[in-house]
Amino acid sequence: MNGLKTFLLMLGMMALFLLIGNAIGGQQGMVTAFIFAAVMNFFMYWFSDKIVLAMYRAKQIPENEAPEIYRVVRRLTVKADIPMPKIFLLAMETPNAFATGRNPQHASVAVTKGILDILDENELEGVLAHELSHIKHRDILIATIAATMAGAISMLARMAQWAAIFGGASRDDRNRGGGLGLLVTAIVAPIAALLIQLAISRSREYGADEGAAELTGMPLSLASALKKLESYSKRSTANVEPSTAHLFIVNPLKGDAIFKLFSTHPPIVERVKRLEKMAEGPQIIY
Repeated sequence: MNGLKTFLLMLGMMALFLLIGNAIGGQQGMVTAFIFAAVMNFFMYWFSDKIVLAMYRAKQIPENEAPEIYRVVRRLTVKADIPMPKIFLLAMETPNAFATGRNPQHASVAVTKGILDILDENELEGVLAHELSHIKHRDILIATIAATMAGAISMLARMAQWAAIFGGASRDDRNRGGGLGLLVTAIVAPIAALLIQLAISRSREYGADEGAAELTGMPLSLASALKKLESYSKRSTANVEPSTAHLFIVNPLKGDAIFKLFSTHPPIVERVKRLEKMAEGPQIIY
């Protein structure tokens, strides 16, 4: 169900790009914006793992220093039928974890020092299974495609804003409502693209939770881990770059419930509720 939701959201993003792009920039402007955004995000897709790991000064852990983590990850990768990822440690007291890499053959899983201090083995297994599920389902690729579309729409919107301000709208643009209509479209379009992009991110988090529960057979262990992580995250301050917040298993940035529409993560209470329903039996439909 989460996969279907993601597919529909991606279709919605594509439709928005085509409609808004044609209205704002015409075919030529639309193609130019898409190519520029695609090239930019291609490089981010290819090198983002190295950039993010370097940003947090992550240290690759050898197996002899963390045999329990390697044992759990190796068991899960066999069940998931994916290659063994590289494992990194972040010297952060805030408990969290994330996965990165352009595909299962070039993947990394990173955990913070804080998460190793507070989770028991079953809870840690649930978290690692969540991250491996992201890798298995190529969620980094999906996020990159969504970012490309959103970036292209934002670029078209900026073009439209300048055209509206300096009177550079074409005859077709004026016929469709003039500079004011162009400016309104330019403001609304990137917001709509951002909302779809964030909805895709939240859908993939639900999908990774479900995948982790299936891998471990212990959905309540992941639910327990999420509750602990949220509790500790509220009490600690993490030095996290906002542009990377979507990677972590729980949102490391604090925010009020009113901003949940603009969150990269679903509410923890909803994620826990779904996992608890999953534990009740296979009759539960997501």
